[in-house]
Amino acid sequence: MPRHIRIVLVETSHPGNIGAAARAMKTMCLDQLVLVNPVEFPHAEASARASGAADLLERAQVVTSLDAALAGCTLVAGSSARRRALGPPALTPQECVRKLMAVSTDQDVAVVFGRERTGLTNEETDRCHYLMHVPANPDYASLNLAAAVQVIAYEFMLAREMSGTAAASESRFATAEEMEGLYAHLEAAARDAGFLDPANPKHLMRRLRHLFNRARPDPSEVNILRGLLNALQQAKHGNGPGKD
Repeated sequence: MPRHIRIVLVETSHPGNIGAAARAMKTMCLDQLVLVNPVEFPHAEASARASGAADLLERAQVVTSLDAALAGCTLVAGSSARRRALGPPALTPQECVRKLMAVSTDQDVAVVFGRERTGLTNEETDRCHYLMHVPANPDYASLNLAAAVQVIAYEFMLAREMSGTAAASESRFATAEEMEGLYAHLEAAARDAGFLDPANPKHLMRRLRHLFNRARPDPSEVNILRGLLNALQQAKHGNGPGKD
């Protein structure tokens, strides 16, 4: 089982939803809550809705960016009420938890929930390896934020009880920070080579993100890729091997 399972709430507008999410987490033995730019927190309504989970609110980490919320994580799932034409694979909560729980015990994973009205942006879903989609009434698929947290928390509880039946992977995957470094390097190299037109980037970087998120390289593989990019950039500028 992963070392830490983070529940990340992005720009939550209603403090009561933060409290209710904390309560949903505690009933299912989850205790790592991260809040990205909450509109109002701490707040009396959050405390009231948390009921007996006030300790989770007190320990909740409040950060100013999704980068900070995902620091150290090697696998990230985002909750989405709608399917996207270009984006990570969409999984049911059960399928999503199965992927997250397969991560080795020394790594951290996260499930990211977006804003109550608009959910996650395309840029935020691009940070995810998978999207969690809760099957619901197609005529009324709107699910309250805390209810969505409860669904995934329940699946984690079931998976824990069954964790003795399957061995976790021992692979050490690249962290979110290492992957962001790779993506920044890829974009710079693509621009340098003239392959990426900054004035007309289309979806190149989004597609590259999804490609490498599917591949899930380890740190050594990321270093190899970045070493290759460095060599190509140096060769382009006449600084490659054998040059004075």
